[in-house]
Amino acid sequence: MKNVETLLKEISLKEKDTIVVAVSGGPDSMALLHMLYQFQKKYPFTLVCAHVNHSKRKESEDEAIFVKKYCEERHILFEYLKIEDWGNKNFHDEAHHRRYEFFETVVKKYHASYLFTAHHGDDLMETILMRLTRGSTMHGYHAFSPIEKRKDYTLVRPLLHQSKEDLLAYVQKHQIPYVIDQTNTKDTYTRNRYRKVVLPFLKEENPNVIEKFNEFSSLLEEYELYVQKQVHEIYENIVHDCYIKVLEYQHQTSLIRKKILEQWLLDIYGEEVSVLNQRHIDAIDNLLCSTKSNGTLDLPNRYHLYRNYDQAQITHENFTNDPYDYVLVDEVVLPNGKKIEKISHSKETDNFICYLSTKEIQLPLFVRSRKRGDRMEVKGLSGTKKIKDIFIDEKIPISLRDTWPIVCDAKGKIVWLPGLKKSKFDKTKEKKYDIILKYH
Repeated sequence: MKNVETLLKEISLKEKDTIVVAVSGGPDSMALLHMLYQFQKKYPFTLVCAHVNHSKRKESEDEAIFVKKYCEERHILFEYLKIEDWGNKNFHDEAHHRRYEFFETVVKKYHASYLFTAHHGDDLMETILMRLTRGSTMHGYHAFSPIEKRKDYTLVRPLLHQSKEDLLAYVQKHQIPYVIDQTNTKDTYTRNRYRKVVLPFLKEENPNVIEKFNEFSSLLEEYELYVQKQVHEIYENIVHDCYIKVLEYQHQTSLIRKKILEQWLLDIYGEEVSVLNQRHIDAIDNLLCSTKSNGTLDLPNRYHLYRNYDQAQITHENFTNDPYDYVLVDEVVLPNGKKIEKISHSKETDNFICYLSTKEIQLPLFVRSRKRGDRMEVKGLSGTKKIKDIFIDEKIPISLRDTWPIVCDAKGKIVWLPGLKKSKFDKTKEKKYDIILKYH
């Protein structure tokens, strides 16, 4: 509990701040929810509980009711997601993605500054050991940090110095109710085998082993940040979107080359980058450094690397970067299957809606793909910003950037980057506008 308060002080909570806490109903997250609820008496923040029902166990419905009731009795705001439409991806990867997609929706709904999760010291150890065993990157080996800055909020993991035993003792001492997910005891899951066999052995060898793993994680993160800084200085000279300059790449040291590849693959794969491991990095590096001037390599999720002399490119089977330029009359159907249309009214204010005044722009409007050097006057900022930099900031995969829609007026001024950013031409609902565009 002391570590939680230390982090609350470190992030400098303000009176109007909101904390969203992810709660499964298990002892770890219930302990964290209880701690934050108690700290509300000392720190004046708003607390929101976010619970996800994966609909994979018959007990899931009862667990959702349990967490909701606990929150209602304490006047804690409660948000709930039930997932029933699972895809064909790896369940754990998809579940992680869907959970955080929901958590970020809740963060945006309440304009929250922080998302708290109940990852604890045992989780940190398990994650590091699993990645060391199967292979990962330097970033992967340090697992996760207690405070992680995200685009619109800060992710806080205040329990990384606490063991599972610490949290069980806490809920017992404070008589906090919780539920048990029986799948966490099954040996069919790799993580459970580490939990039941490896961690007890390490804790017996050294009762302070969790602190040692935290030190290891922090040290790797320091090295990672330093190397990233070095890579950033040369990255744009070697990589351009889906292409990489082979000769310039070959002149770098082995470590820098592999860090360049990690960043390049992150740009291309986006959130799907977790399907890659060190084996893929090594295979790409071998191809790019080979004395052969041509070669191909198949990568996960139907991506392919093609090397042709001093240039290499990664493409997707469904990837098309054919440019387009449409006149927007009533609606435009885009190559990605989405559309931009004029609508008569709306109460929405997000980046998927745009309010324009014909007094400030020149008709007709056009919807086109990006061009080299595109810049936009972003709403709320002075000066212009490169569209390329917006894509990078928003972590848009390279494979989507060339087909992302850009709305311009007849003079070529970019008035909207649908789904991402509004320009200075977007009007607030209190001001006069005569055009409403929706991207969906």
